[in-house]
Amino acid sequence: QVQLVESGGGLVQAGASLRLSCTASGRPFSNYDMGWFRQAPGKEREFVGSVSPTGGSTRYADSVRGRFTISRDNAKNTVYLQMYSLKPEDTAIYYCAAKFTWQSNYNYWGQGTQVTVSS
Repeated sequence: QVQLVESGGGLVQAGASLRLSCTASGRPFSNYDMGWFRQAPGKEREFVGSVSPTGGSTRYADSVRGRFTISRDNAKNTVYLQMYSLKPEDTAIYYCAAKFTWQSNYNYWGQGTQVTVSS
């Protein structure tokens, strides 16, 4: 089992930056792909981005590529989502998730942290 706890959400104005953190406990953090997802009101949860176990490979949704950066610190069991140039449409609950690289679906999820971007 892996327990995930997100933090860093809040209310910001459009154009601002924000960094989310997700800290893991339980099994060795460095074994897992880590992903960030978000769910806006009335919408389905969507993929934001992911990072490989070593941090050497990242993927992003088209909607955030170039504005968001995912990184991880395996010594701190933490993955980060650095968000720049935030837009009102980035408003959502942001979740981190974990899976083994060979798995298709993310098995472990945090409780989420709210990000609200005002115009």
